[in-house]
Amino acid sequence: MKTAEIIAIGSELLGPSRVDTNSLWLTEKLSDIGVEVQLKTIVGDDGARLEEAIADALKRADIVITTGGLGPTEDDITRGCTAKALGRELVYHDDIETILRERFRAWGREMPEINKRQAFVIEGADILENPRGSAVGMLTAVGKKRVINLPGPPRENQPMFTDLVLARLKELVGEVFIERRLMKIVGMGESAVDEMAAPIYTSFEGVQTSILFNKTEVELQIAVRRDSQAEAETTADELTARLADAFGIAMFTTTGETMEAVVGRLLSERSETVAFAESCTGGLVSRRITEVPGSSAYFLEGLVAYSYPAKVRMLGVRQETLDEFGAVSAECAREMAEGALKVSGATHAVSVTGIAGPDGGTDDKPVGTVFFAYAGPSGTRSIKLLLPGDRYLIRWRSSQAALDLLRRSLLRQ
Repeated sequence: MKTAEIIAIGSELLGPSRVDTNSLWLTEKLSDIGVEVQLKTIVGDDGARLEEAIADALKRADIVITTGGLGPTEDDITRGCTAKALGRELVYHDDIETILRERFRAWGREMPEINKRQAFVIEGADILENPRGSAVGMLTAVGKKRVINLPGPPRENQPMFTDLVLARLKELVGEVFIERRLMKIVGMGESAVDEMAAPIYTSFEGVQTSILFNKTEVELQIAVRRDSQAEAETTADELTARLADAFGIAMFTTTGETMEAVVGRLLSERSETVAFAESCTGGLVSRRITEVPGSSAYFLEGLVAYSYPAKVRMLGVRQETLDEFGAVSAECAREMAEGALKVSGATHAVSVTGIAGPDGGTDDKPVGTVFFAYAGPSGTRSIKLLLPGDRYLIRWRSSQAALDLLRRSLLRQ
């Protein structure tokens, strides 16, 4: 498999306000053609470090891609540093200057002389035209390896790569057939997922896997490489099926869907509806469910009952329940869900009430204590979770747990 390294250039990318999005996009496109990105580097506007980074990358990788630093100003040093790293000269192209001047005139102004710097091209490089900006890109063959210099702005970078680079890299790599799957597991940690999945995926040759824990779930990604597309798809389907069987109900998708999309599909298939009663999540569950197109077919209403009086008035929670057990309790959660079911007329209702922090925790109910309840055709049941994290994460994980409670309740009916 061919390998690649990406070098993002610009001191602004080392600060807190700018994010290198090009590298993520390029990694996906390279992966699709069978090129493995093994290293990404961000280098500021420092000539010595950039030259060293390019030279080192070329020793390791088959393809080196730089992004940014092709503008006309003093801190745009990519051309010169790449040329030095390759041991080549920069060659001035009068035709590029002419095109630049014509483009500036079309914009209603004369080209500043500083833009003439953009007419320099690495000796022997192929010019990558840029109709969307002033900086041309370059593709330089170094034996069997390739060095590609792309502009930084995504609106220039990505079309240039797609239109002028991708096909040439496909030719360099050869025909590769890769089939990918994205599975998501809830209620398990990253290490537990790998412990269960590893004996399965390691029994297949030519499979790359990655396991990633995010704020609400564990993602299990597989990429199957085979000699034909049909073989890749068949193997990916077999591996996915074996993993799905192993994880059972904990795996909520094999196609990368969000939890809210999965829940929405299950409700749609049954022509059933849902309502939510929320306290500590403050409407987050309802927000997530309504982000799915077509959710009006199954989502009736969301009731945010944050205070004691709101729980009594809106959901019919008994004051005696609140006085005896408190708002963060299984008893309150059950009455909230039953109240939402009655008020809304929905087929199903789910409630959530807890302590998101950072204050409000006690020895009996520390921060992260959250109660959930489901009410519907199968009756009412509640669960208690102790969720880790700060206020943001506890609220997000609570919203995931509420949706997952609904999903599991639907699948068990």
